[in-house]
Amino acid sequence: MTTATKQQSTKATSAPRTLMLIDGAWVESAKAEFLPVENPANRQVIAEVPRGRDEDVDRAVQSAARAFEKWKRVAPRERGKLLLKIADEVEAQSEALALLIATETGNALRTQSRPEAKSAADMLRYFGGLASELKGETVPLGEQVLSYTRREPIGVVGGIIPWNSPVILGALKIAMSITAGNTLVLKAAEDAPLAVLMMAKICAAHLPPGVLNVLTGYGEECGAPLARHPLVRKLSFTGSTEVGKLIMHAAADRIVPVSLELGGKSPIIVFPDADNDKTVDGVISGMRFTRQGQSCTAGSRLFLHRSIFDSLLGKLADKLSALKIGDPTDEATDMGAIINRKQFERVCSYIEDGLHQQGARLLLGGLPPREGPLAQGYFVEPTVFAEVRNEWRIAREEIFGPVLVAIPWEDEEEAVRMANDSHYGLAAYVWTHDIGKGLRTAHAIESGWIQINQGIGQSPGHSYGGFKQSGIGREFSLEGMLDSFTQRKSVTVNLEY
Repeated sequence: MTTATKQQSTKATSAPRTLMLIDGAWVESAKAEFLPVENPANRQVIAEVPRGRDEDVDRAVQSAARAFEKWKRVAPRERGKLLLKIADEVEAQSEALALLIATETGNALRTQSRPEAKSAADMLRYFGGLASELKGETVPLGEQVLSYTRREPIGVVGGIIPWNSPVILGALKIAMSITAGNTLVLKAAEDAPLAVLMMAKICAAHLPPGVLNVLTGYGEECGAPLARHPLVRKLSFTGSTEVGKLIMHAAADRIVPVSLELGGKSPIIVFPDADNDKTVDGVISGMRFTRQGQSCTAGSRLFLHRSIFDSLLGKLADKLSALKIGDPTDEATDMGAIINRKQFERVCSYIEDGLHQQGARLLLGGLPPREGPLAQGYFVEPTVFAEVRNEWRIAREEIFGPVLVAIPWEDEEEAVRMANDSHYGLAAYVWTHDIGKGLRTAHAIESGWIQINQGIGQSPGHSYGGFKQSGIGREFSLEGMLDSFTQRKSVTVNLEY
């Protein structure tokens, strides 16, 4: 966002104002500035939130550092009990959360926002129940020596989340950080902070002041100072690879542990024996079309065997054409709007590129309509390009929109080679009735998460993270919490002293 645009965003509007959470209190920014939150379905400002800056980050981190000294001494099981109470209340308010998610993100209520709100409660409950697993081991060094390890919290965690699934990712970072005994300063995405703030209000009613702090603001003004703050002892970032590199640089300057879940250009490999409707449904799900393709795990490169290329694409076009696009809060809507103008224009630029690429064939969709109901918001129809080459820009760069490229193949080794010919490695999908072939392919693909014959999203307990430039570290699981949000201390006692 340009400086001029940011300056305009501080002007007064009639939209309601929401405050941010620092040290157990709901406060404005130090400069009393606000930024607008827009409904992407109609481009109307629906709220304003504080425009946090360096001084606000410092207040929040200082609060978290003070709270950490007491919070780390709370018994893990007691911390878990508080998380379970929070989970129950999030579940009780899940419908209100879902409506807020749909309004600020453009993600359809029925297909995306309601499941996300319910999953947030599941995530909090999962980690709350794991609190007693924060334990070490004994090491057999001899009868006269007692050697054991402890799992200890790291300190203040700086968490930064994106706008595409704000509540589930916010709940994830809250649950992992706090259950492990850390305190958290969470920076919400400027485009989708409202539901996260609502969840924070629920959390604040159960947690001591300073254990959870939630900031709002622009990345360079609020997120960057958080990543650089000297009292932040751990960074957890979910977002683009480009910003992830900046976070890693900030962590390197202070030798701070970091977990990064970044971008993806995930492959879907379909074998000749999988030309059926179930595969088509899985491709639509794996591509996250009903989230407008706005997912790091979106299977946006479809590698189809040449023998079924036209047949399966025909079935895919029929099903995608039946999706209802429109008002995200309408129960009948399958697919909502792109998050903001910048991302909308970015997606359109990739579609333009595909339309001008010699040899590519537009199977479905294309540039968005310029008039009619969909023109009132940032709506892009499901778009599929056929006969794409793996080296083209639309097949290599993360579009983060509902744009799928279909690439033909005939040799299995060539399909795997093309799938791996990417600097990303987050997710992948394989479709075949031959389980041996499916497993062989899954083992050969360079990605952190491979699904065979399904295209669902992450679940609590699933150790999730990427290879290559799709990130480092793992989250969503007990293993992820232990490895990424605790540090191991070894204690050795000479019993003969």
